[in-house]
Amino acid sequence: MIMKEGKIKMSQDSNNKLDKNLKLMILSATILLVLFIYTMYKSSTQIEGSSYYLGLLFLFLLLITAIFLKLKQNKIKEFFDKKGIKTSAFEKELSKQKEHSISKEDVDSSSNIKAVTSNLSFKDVAGISEIKGELEEIVDFLNSPKKYISHGVKLPKGVLLVGPPGVGKTLIARAVAGEADVPFFYQSGASFVQIYVGMGAKKVRELFIKAKASAPAIVFIDEIDAIGKKRTGTSNDEREATLNELLTQMDGFEGDSGVIVIAATNKIDVLDDALLRAGRFDRRVFLNLPNIEDRKHILELYLKGKNIEFDVEKLADTTAGFSSAALATLVNEALLNMIKRESKVLEDEDIEIAKNKLQFGKKQTKILNEKQKEILSIYQASKAFVCKSKVSLFDEDVPKLESTYPSYNELIENIKRYLAGSIGVEVIKKEQHAVNSDDLKHAMKIALNMVEKYKMANDANELINRVKNELRAELSHNAVEINRLKEIMLKNEVICENDF
Repeated sequence: MIMKEGKIKMSQDSNNKLDKNLKLMILSATILLVLFIYTMYKSSTQIEGSSYYLGLLFLFLLLITAIFLKLKQNKIKEFFDKKGIKTSAFEKELSKQKEHSISKEDVDSSSNIKAVTSNLSFKDVAGISEIKGELEEIVDFLNSPKKYISHGVKLPKGVLLVGPPGVGKTLIARAVAGEADVPFFYQSGASFVQIYVGMGAKKVRELFIKAKASAPAIVFIDEIDAIGKKRTGTSNDEREATLNELLTQMDGFEGDSGVIVIAATNKIDVLDDALLRAGRFDRRVFLNLPNIEDRKHILELYLKGKNIEFDVEKLADTTAGFSSAALATLVNEALLNMIKRESKVLEDEDIEIAKNKLQFGKKQTKILNEKQKEILSIYQASKAFVCKSKVSLFDEDVPKLESTYPSYNELIENIKRYLAGSIGVEVIKKEQHAVNSDDLKHAMKIALNMVEKYKMANDANELINRVKNELRAELSHNAVEINRLKEIMLKNEVICENDF
């Protein structure tokens, strides 16, 4: 827009200058002609020869030429414009590039925001049996909204999928869209991060406008922590402006609008509180790494229709710590090796080669040997024993007592729950092991709050040591039970409430 206005202004200036010059030329020729005729009239007796008459003729021709040019001014302008394009092609190309760069920033930033139709369904996603119920409720609402609206029921505006990378958060969102057969708008949180302030907010605004126009629809924002981090209050940068727009848009539509916002993150602790409050992402679905039964179903799904000569259950048992994405990569690498061998049957050899590649290439993946799996099983079994609640092998959080006004005993109980795993390993293995440093940090944080914030104790280290001693006594007394729970964890990779 700015470039177009500039071009119009330049064209007007050029026309004005040409018009002014032609007028000046006519005026000059007229004055010279009048002066020349006047001079000849006064000095006619002394004029001899033809030079004076040639001068008079020249001035007449000059005047006629000036008048002709004035009459043909527009055609002359077009002619010189064409010549200008031919002689200054390089300058025009530069001008085009500048115009293009400006228009890119100024044009509709939602040009890449398009709805897609997902062909996935829940049967295409294995290992989500526990969260399927919550997601089916959303699907049912999108398919039959009148059933809920007639009772005055409004579904949550936002659903937050929380879990480590590779557990299938995006796949699950696509499956929800496929089951409901509604348009699916996918955007990564990073795609909203722009250089120019206001562009990210504009993109958020246009995303929701398009979603509402296509309702019922699902908006899926992957890696929402890229724009949803806690606001510092010390600046008003592009990210915060984008987050503010997202909050405004989520407040701007009702639960019966037919638009469901699903977001995914593996860092819920860094998200802004305003994003998590009721009325926005007020439903949270936590996904963990698949347990042995889930891995079996995932492998069966990926190996469907393949000729195999190995035990799938054994493979599921030896892939503890693999996410669904890692399992997909494992199967794909194994198939590539099978093709390299010029075979049509997938064998143990292919799986082992693929597993070695995955172990070498992905240092952060928790691929456990038997000893490591036993230590982690004791750690999690001890937490399950103290918490008396369901715990999976790869759970990184601890079920805590939540209270608005926590009592002294409730705070001590939460410290015990954080320390139970490390003390349980120490009691059973007769040696300390470094398993999860985050649990120790959380326990110390509660102890420090009890000393500094709530004034319930005098020394945090003394408080931690006292809780550790109590846990050693309790877990030593129940070592047989801890070992029993450990065996359940080794077998199923999950301890349920009915296992106690």
